[in-house]
Amino acid sequence: MPKDKTITTSDPPVRLRRSLDVSLQGFFFFALTLFMAAAAINSQANLLFGVFGLMIGVMLVSLSISRLVLMKLLVVRGLPDHAVVGRRMTLTYEITNQKRFWPSLSVTVTELNETDAFTRQPVAYMLHVAPGTTAVVPTDLIPQRRGLHVFERCQISTSFPFGFVKRSALRIQKDTLLVYPSIGQVDPKLLLRFTAAEKSGAMLRPRRGGTDEFYGVKEYRSGENPRLIHWKRSARTGVLVSKEMTLVSPPRIMLFVDAHQKEQTTEEHARVEQTIAMAGSLASHALEAGLMVGLYVWSDEWIHLPPNRGKRHCRDLMAALATLPVNITHNAQRLLQQGSESLKSGTTAVLLTPLEWEASRAEQARGNLVVLSPLTPLGRSAFQFDSEVNFS
Repeated sequence: MPKDKTITTSDPPVRLRRSLDVSLQGFFFFALTLFMAAAAINSQANLLFGVFGLMIGVMLVSLSISRLVLMKLLVVRGLPDHAVVGRRMTLTYEITNQKRFWPSLSVTVTELNETDAFTRQPVAYMLHVAPGTTAVVPTDLIPQRRGLHVFERCQISTSFPFGFVKRSALRIQKDTLLVYPSIGQVDPKLLLRFTAAEKSGAMLRPRRGGTDEFYGVKEYRSGENPRLIHWKRSARTGVLVSKEMTLVSPPRIMLFVDAHQKEQTTEEHARVEQTIAMAGSLASHALEAGLMVGLYVWSDEWIHLPPNRGKRHCRDLMAALATLPVNITHNAQRLLQQGSESLKSGTTAVLLTPLEWEASRAEQARGNLVVLSPLTPLGRSAFQFDSEVNFS
């Protein structure tokens, strides 16, 4: 079972190197300073020498203050537990000014890794942080690619106070963010179909150990709930007995996700990504509706998650779909053949495939089988995704 991959932070941030760039305004100012120096030498005018010295002082002040702004700045990246493709997320930076007397002003934090995983490059701007304090700077991002994304290098820079020079420092801090596939809207009729198929087919027998209905009596054991003691039966038999209740199992579905890509084309790759997003959407909404959801996929090895419920199980399902690779090894037929042994009675099998695929009579005879594909009318009408989501 895949582990829940959320945030993994390594050692504290380490400064690698500093750099200094001259802006366009700085070039003009430097050229003007040289012109003023030439004019002062040629004219030997005290006023021009004074202006030249003042301009040199401005350059030195700009270099010194920009260096002072970035000194002893600790930047810690804060990531959410997970993100979803197409949904806005907040990335925060905790910027601590470890200087004793000098504040830091006009600092920009820019991520240098995973810039293509979002609709724009992650950039945050901090106006001011007092000495010995911490400022929290948020920035909103929209992921556009699922998977496990690694943030490692970030750059802090400033052009304070005059904008003539831009001083920057490169820092390394390794964090990971797991981005789930896009979760769209699912037609309630589709979920109702799975519930109706369960109720009209072979019903699951009630199991002991629940709190739904009366099942029978058993001998009372120490540690059990005293409220379940059957006092009348205990008085007649002379033995302390308790009521045994049943647990009625909810409907169960097993998702067979086909990520097989026959041709290396952008169109087919987009259909595979849409298929994975359909599986994630169906799993999320089915769990919210009270169904038990399982998963069977090929991810460098066969992964089988039995039908279950709960937040942890939902995270396991979404994590497996988020890191699911596109494969060229096993197609839908092989997927069903391999996973048919794990399919128990009373469970509805759902095949999600990027291709048009029809179940054979033998497969239909094994039990309920629903095929969903972006190319079929049922698959197109049952799922609605935001227009901003680009599966390619």
